[in-house]
Amino acid sequence: MTEPKRSAGLLLFRRTGEGVEVLLGHMGGPYYAKKEAGAWGVPKGEYEPGEPAWEAARREFREELGLAPPDGEAIALGEVRQANGKIVTAWAVEADLDPATIVPGTFTMEWPPRSGRVQEFPELDRVAWFAPDRAREVIIPAQAAFLDRLAEHSG
Repeated sequence: MTEPKRSAGLLLFRRTGEGVEVLLGHMGGPYYAKKEAGAWGVPKGEYEPGEPAWEAARREFREELGLAPPDGEAIALGEVRQANGKIVTAWAVEADLDPATIVPGTFTMEWPPRSGRVQEFPELDRVAWFAPDRAREVIIPAQAAFLDRLAEHSG
C-alpha cells in the first residue's frame, strides 16, 4: 500500500474588533473557478518523506503566496485527513498581511482536457480574511477541524 500524500501549511490569524479572522486561499485553476464552498483552504503544499513538516509549511507559504512566512509563535493544529486521502498538517501563526500584496505561485495543466493545450494557472487565485463562521462555510470540509483547534487555543 502506498503512503498517503502529505501537505503542510500555515493558517494565519489576526485579532480584530469583531474577533479572530483567518486567512484562506481559493484554489486556482478551472475546476474551482466557479466554486466557493469547499474551494478555500489553508495555504499549503505537498512535501516528501524526510522533509520536516514545519519547514515544508514555511516553504509552501512562500511558494503559494510569494511572501516570506511570518515569524511568531507557531501553534500546532495537528493533522487532518481530507476526503482525497491526503494528510494535511497545519500551524497557526498570528500575523496580518494585505491580500493585495500576494504574488501566487503557478502550475500548468492541459486545459481544456484532451485539447493538447497547456495553460498556466495560479495556485491560489484569491486570498481573503474570514471570520470563523464564514470560513467554515467555504473551507475544505476536513480543514474545518483546524478552525476548531485554533478557536480552542485563541479562546
